[in-house]
Amino acid sequence: MPDDITLELDRATAEDLYATLYEVGEHIAAGAPITPPTADKVERLGSLLRDLGHRLGRRCSPYCDHLH
Repeated sequence: MPDDITLELDRATAEDLYATLYEVGEHIAAGAPITPPTADKVERLGSLLRDLGHRLGRRCSPYCDHLH
């Protein structure tokens, strides 16, 4: 389908995404604290957001790797 977007995730990124979405949902539902992410988690999720933004046609940040 022309509007479908497919991203392939490694297991660590998929686990990070799941945990982050779960924690945000719990925070919203019950006011539970959100655990600060590790540097590795920030790196993986940042790359995922960049890739998703590209696939959605969003304009890149001047700091995107492919612009250098």
